[in-house]
Amino acid sequence: MTGSKWRAQWSLLVLAVLWAGCSEPAPPEPPPVDVDPMAEVPPERVFKGVLAGKPVHLAVQGCKVYRALPEGGGWQMVLEPELYPFFTSCDRQTLLAEKGAVTVTLGRIAFGAGGCCATGGTYRTKDGEVWKKL
Repeated sequence: MTGSKWRAQWSLLVLAVLWAGCSEPAPPEPPPVDVDPMAEVPPERVFKGVLAGKPVHLAVQGCKVYRALPEGGGWQMVLEPELYPFFTSCDRQTLLAEKGAVTVTLGRIAFGAGGCCATGGTYRTKDGEVWKKL
């Protein structure tokens, strides 16, 4: 076999192998409809009680604070740190309930940065809706 025929056959074989690996991956299966996205939030980041005379259910997940809507209406995000122009990840998220108020600390760190935090801070609410940065 001459060198050019051998190279042509080899090239066809390589192309066939590469082509075989180019199939479309299967799309991920959507989660079941009845799964609560807040079900995996640890209890220390959940508040369920009364604020300003009204029942309130809060959860901190992914450096955001969510409030449960009445009658099983799902969750509404009520607080998140300000935007940052670079990629960040959640580094700190805590919740503390005391004396008729809830205080949360949220902290997002920029990838490659040392220490915390590029965005976030400590926030307090007395009703679960209006938040004040401390």
